Amino acid sequence: MKKFMDENFLLQTKTAQDLYHNHAAKMPIFDYHCHINPQEIADDKRYENMTQVWLYGDHYKWRAMRTNGVDEKYCTGDASDWEKFEKWAETVPYTLRNPLYHWTHLELKKFFGIDKVLSPATAKEIWGECNAKLQTPEYSSRNIIRMANVDTICTTDDPIDSLEFHKQIKDDGFEIAVLPAWRPDKAMAVENAESYNEYIDKLADAADSTIKTFSSFIAAIDKRHQFFHDNGCRLSDHGLETFIAEDYTESEIEQIFDKVRGGTDLSSEEILKFKSCMLYEFGIMDHSRGWTQQFHVGALRNNSTRLFNKLGADVGLDSIGDFEIAKPLSKFLDRLDMKNQLAKTVLYNLNPRDNELMGTMIGNFQDGSVPGKMQFGSGWWFLDQKDGMEKQMNALSNLGLLSRFVGMLTDSRSFLSYTRHEYFRRTLCNLLGNDVENGEIPYDMELLGNMVENICFNNAKEYFNF
Repeated sequence: MKKFMDENFLLQTKTAQDLYHNHAAKMPIFDYHCHINPQEIADDKRYENMTQVWLYGDHYKWRAMRTNGVDEKYCTGDASDWEKFEKWAETVPYTLRNPLYHWTHLELKKFFGIDKVLSPATAKEIWGECNAKLQTPEYSSRNIIRMANVDTICTTDDPIDSLEFHKQIKDDGFEIAVLPAWRPDKAMAVENAESYNEYIDKLADAADSTIKTFSSFIAAIDKRHQFFHDNGCRLSDHGLETFIAEDYTESEIEQIFDKVRGGTDLSSEEILKFKSCMLYEFGIMDHSRGWTQQFHVGALRNNSTRLFNKLGADVGLDSIGDFEIAKPLSKFLDRLDMKNQLAKTVLYNLNPRDNELMGTMIGNFQDGSVPGKMQFGSGWWFLDQKDGMEKQMNALSNLGLLSRFVGMLTDSRSFLSYTRHEYFRRTLCNLLGNDVENGEIPYDMELLGNMVENICFNNAKEYFNF
């Protein structure tokens, strides 16, 4: 019987162990998509206790706690930090076979050197030991990043953001690159005319522009796009239920914009046409400045109206959706490709049924200009666990080139989540190690070691080219 989470955790073969310990483990982290608050890095924030650094904003844990019968006051409510940690400790034993069990103990081990299993019996001891370390300068946000051997971080930022904290981080001379990533979802959110106009007014202020027509709107957006570019951004991201690629004319879009700018809500058809236009315009901007575009698709969000009205978004009320993907995705990519304005693209699906769809779609638009120009992104959200990552890599292996894969990201709000890269790397090495042991690929450690190092870091560093 193997010891739980020893140095060969998830590594079932000698080849896998060699690949991980001699190749994967040493590589820096290129975290090209996360939801870390850049202000916390700018301020080099210190955390009073484990709840602040571990549980605040973590909707994965909140979902598990609710499922375990924990009252909302201990998740997002007004319970004390100790009470919230205690309820999480009570929940952890019930998360066996959920990735949360692995992530929890990887984070305790990696950052705090704790090998004990978290439970009600160990909660006070672990709380005290971790909190004592958090009081020291070695556990500031910047030092946690250093501890994880991070090379680059890309945050998620709205076009109207000032990027003041990114500037501060750079001016401070922090040796790790912390770059903005353009997330213009709100610039497409025309479903509610009132809230959309409020956003456009903020955009106008940020761009120091007057926005009355669609052309002036696009000009303001493009001005902010250039501002992001000037501040190191080379990456965009879109969160979509599915791709939208309706036919439209320029005059239709101008009329639709005039209508919504006048305060009138749009019809379903008008909404789809406008969003189709905006996705295309964003794609053109990204290509014009040499950016990479990312698309996260397939989430059915805010399912519980009761809890959404009480708590808001991003609190664990989302699930996998079953939207049509292939036709609108193909049409969207083809529109840009026909004009030779298709930027490097990373596609992430939330429904695992779409793995092979994505794996084949990227092959349609590879053009030989860049290795792996079209990327099937890593297992995302509900799929960033061992089974989900293996399925994504198997689909990519069967239908594309795993060797050109840009690898893992955290997609997290927590500074302790860098262990997800370790989890991914162990899974990757185990996958390859099993293939070697089964005689399916050659035992060539130079070939395999380079492949692992590239997927873990080098491919992303070269591909994004920041």
